[in-house]
Amino acid sequence: MRSTPSTHTRAGTRVRRLIGELAKFGAVGGFGVLVNLGVFNLCRAATNLAVVRCSVIATVVAIAFNYLGLRYFTYRDRQKGGQTRELTLFAAFSAVGLVIENGVLYTATYALEWNSPLQNNIFKFLGIGIATLFRFWTYRTLVFKLPAPPEPAQLPTPRRETADQLR
Repeated sequence: MRSTPSTHTRAGTRVRRLIGELAKFGAVGGFGVLVNLGVFNLCRAATNLAVVRCSVIATVVAIAFNYLGLRYFTYRDRQKGGQTRELTLFAAFSAVGLVIENGVLYTATYALEWNSPLQNNIFKFLGIGIATLFRFWTYRTLVFKLPAPPEPAQLPTPRRETADQLR
């Protein structure tokens, strides 16, 4: 199959759109990481809560921040119908991400006994990174869906002449 200039144009447009989406997702996510780590370290310094509890609190705050950034910046051009559905899916997938993120920290802290503040922050950051891969895929494909492509114009189907009609 030969590629046509329009095939290259469509592929280039998709790649540019994906790069733009990744940049916006990364900007929101970068601020979300700062919020997450900031709240985590503030909670650890100001309270006597366990490390993973502080991490869960920080993750929940970051999830709320990220929803606003994703909905109104990264995916503002996506479908907005069914906000209850969108919020439900976002919360469900964010909860899975929370378990991934904090599962890494829990394992390092309690199973491997790596519990210094530096180690906590390293494994918190690692958990955020792993959970981000999951979140990016689910948010872009299942939560903030692309608008449906426009229907191609229906062209009339050519009539086939039968041999009797041609005589």
